[in-house]
Amino acid sequence: MDSHLIKKGNEPLGESVANLNGVGEETAQQLTDMGIVTINDLINYLPYRYDDFRVKDLSEAAHEERVTIEGRVHSEPAIQFFGKKKSRLTIRLLSGPHSVKVTFFNQPYLKKKINVQDIITVTGKWDRHRQMITAQTFKLGPQQGEEEFSPVYPLKGAMTNRVLKKLIHQALNRSESFIIDPIPIEFVQRYRLLNRRDALFGMHFPANPEEMKQSRRRFVYEEFLLFQLKMQALRKIEREQSRGISISYSEDDITAFTARLPFPLTAAQKRVLEEIFQDMRSPHRMNRLLQGDVGSGKTVVAAIALLGAISAGFQGALMVPTEILAEQHAESLNQLFSPIGITVALLTSSVKGKKRALLLDQLAQGEIDIMIGTHALIQDEVNFRNLGLVITDEQHRFGVNQRRVLREKGENPDVLFMTATPIPRTLAITVFGEMDVSIIDEMPAGRKPIETYWAKENMLDRILTFMEKELNKGRQVYVICPLIEESDKLDVQNAIDVHMQLEQFFWGRFSVGLMHGRLHPDEKEKVMKAFSENEFHILVSTTVVEVGVNVPNASLMVIYDAERFGLSQLHQLRGRVGRGSDQSYCILLADPKNEVGKERMKIMTETNDGFVLSEKDLELRGPGDFFGRKQSGLPEFRVADMVHDYRALEVARDDAHKLVESQSFWTEERFEPLRDHLVEEGILSGSKLD
Repeated sequence: MDSHLIKKGNEPLGESVANLNGVGEETAQQLTDMGIVTINDLINYLPYRYDDFRVKDLSEAAHEERVTIEGRVHSEPAIQFFGKKKSRLTIRLLSGPHSVKVTFFNQPYLKKKINVQDIITVTGKWDRHRQMITAQTFKLGPQQGEEEFSPVYPLKGAMTNRVLKKLIHQALNRSESFIIDPIPIEFVQRYRLLNRRDALFGMHFPANPEEMKQSRRRFVYEEFLLFQLKMQALRKIEREQSRGISISYSEDDITAFTARLPFPLTAAQKRVLEEIFQDMRSPHRMNRLLQGDVGSGKTVVAAIALLGAISAGFQGALMVPTEILAEQHAESLNQLFSPIGITVALLTSSVKGKKRALLLDQLAQGEIDIMIGTHALIQDEVNFRNLGLVITDEQHRFGVNQRRVLREKGENPDVLFMTATPIPRTLAITVFGEMDVSIIDEMPAGRKPIETYWAKENMLDRILTFMEKELNKGRQVYVICPLIEESDKLDVQNAIDVHMQLEQFFWGRFSVGLMHGRLHPDEKEKVMKAFSENEFHILVSTTVVEVGVNVPNASLMVIYDAERFGLSQLHQLRGRVGRGSDQSYCILLADPKNEVGKERMKIMTETNDGFVLSEKDLELRGPGDFFGRKQSGLPEFRVADMVHDYRALEVARDDAHKLVESQSFWTEERFEPLRDHLVEEGILSGSKLD
C-alpha cells in the first residue's frame, strides 16, 4: 500500500512490523491477515469511522441521533424479563434540565452496578418524541477527555482497536521524519492542505473532529489525484502512442444525408457529432463514450458517424449484445442507407453455411460498407478490407477483451462506445476516466413524456382494468417482476406466478408471454421476437428486457415490487415503452417500508430525465450498487467518497490533466513520487514517459 512513498534513504517505512515492540509471531500474523506487512502499511491503515462520545445537550440533539449524555440516576433500576433470556432494564436520568428514560436491553447485571444518585455516562439512540434513550454503552462517572473522539479501524481475528492504535503510534514516532509527501507543494498551498505527516497523525490521533476533518480532506484529495493521474496518463499514452487513422469524410455527403432525415437533429446531437468528427479527423485513435438517455437519438448519431467513415473509403462495424437488437439496427440502417447505395449487412450466429461464407467474402472484398452483428463479429474468420470505425452499443455488456478483439479487426480504427444508461458525471469521470465522454442531454422535439404513477398493491384491480383498456386499443403491455419463482427469502411477486394469474384473467382475450434469465438465449430471442411481432399482447418478464428491443406498439409498463429496483434500473425499464406515437404509461406497484423506498417512487413520478435520476440514485444507493450489481470498474477508495466528495474529484481530475500535459511533470525531480506511482500501477515502464 502506497509503496511509491518508500524511497532509498527512508528504509524505516519498508521495515517489517515484526520489528515493533510488542509484536510477536501471533500479532505479526494477525497484521499480515489485515494486509499490514511493513511500517508503511501500518501508518497508512486508516480508520473507517470515528466514535463521537462527546457529551451532547439534548435540546440540540436530532430525533434518532446517536448521542452521549451525562447525568444523575434519579430512580431505582427496574427490570423486566420476556421471551427466552431477554430483558429490559430502565432508569430515569436527570441530564441538565431533562428527565430522560434510559433503556438497556439484555444487560440485567447492570441492576447491581447502578444506584440512585450515581453520575453515569450513556451513549445510545435518542427518541425525541418519547424523551428516551436506547443505550448502547454505559460507564460510571463523567466522560474522560481522551475518550471523547476515537478512531475505529476495520479489524480481523483477535486484533483490537486498542492494540492497533498503540502499534500505529509507535510506528509513526519512529518513521515520521521519513514520510514523503507526493502532492506537489503548490497544490498543498493552493488548497490549504495539511502535509502528509500531520494528516496521518490527524487521522489516527485527532485532538478534535475539526483536526480529523482537515486530515481527511487532505487524504481525499491525495486519493483522487493519484487515481486521476493514472487515468489521465493512460489517456495521454493511449492517444499519443496508438497510431490512429485520419478520416477525411465528405461534409457534402453528411449535409445531404441530414437534410433528407424526416426530423431535424437536436442541438445536443449536433454538438456530439462535432466532437466525434473532430476525433475522426485527428491522426489519433478515437476512444469516446457516447451517453444518451433512452430515445435521445443515439442511433442516428451512430449512423451519421458511420456515413462519415464510408464517405472517406472506410468500412464500419456496429456490435450489439443480442441478435434481435442487431436485426432491428440492420433494418433501421438499411432504410436510411439503401436509397444512397450504402450496403448494410447482418452477421449473427444464426447466419450459417453458404450465406455466411458469401457474406464474409463480400466483407473481406470491401463490398459491404457496414457490418452489424453480435459477438459473432469478433470471430477469427471475420475480416474487414478497410475498417475505419467501430461502434459498440451498450458497451458495458461486452468484456474488455471482446471490445479489444473487434478493434483489432482493422488498422487502429476509431472506436465509439454507446450506452443508454445515464451515468452521473462523478461515475463517468471515475470509471471511464481514460475515455472522452460525449452526452446527448436533450430529447427530440414532439416526443411525449411517459406518464408515471405509483400505485399500492391494493389497487391491482384498477391496474388490470387500465391494462385491458390499453390492450383493447391494440396496444401491448410489459409486466416486470423482480424474481423468477417463489422464494422463502423475499416476499415478492415472481414472474411465473404473475404469468399464471394474468393468463387466467385475460383467458381467451389476450395472449401472455413469459421471459426470464433462466431461459436459453435462443428461447429468449424467440419470446422477444414473438412479442415484437405482436404474437403476445402481454410480456411478463424479469429485468432481462432492461436493454432490449424496440416495440413501438407497447404503451404500458407495469413493474411489480418496484421498491426493489434502483432508480436507474426503473428508468431503463420504463424506457421500453414510449417508443411509438401513442401516449405511454409506467405504473410502479410498490409498498415501500422505508423513507428511501418512498423517496425513490416519488422521484420516478416527478421526472423522465435519466441524468437527474442517475444522480439521485447515486445519492440514495451509493456507487457500488449503481449498476444493479457490483461494478468491477469502480475503484475502491479508503477515505474518499465519490458521491459526497465529487467537487474534490473534479478538481483532482483537472489538476491531474494539467500535470500530465506539462513537460515539467515528466522531467522534474519534484514530481518523481507521482511518476513512481504510475510505474507501480504499470502505466509507465520507468519514472519518465518513454
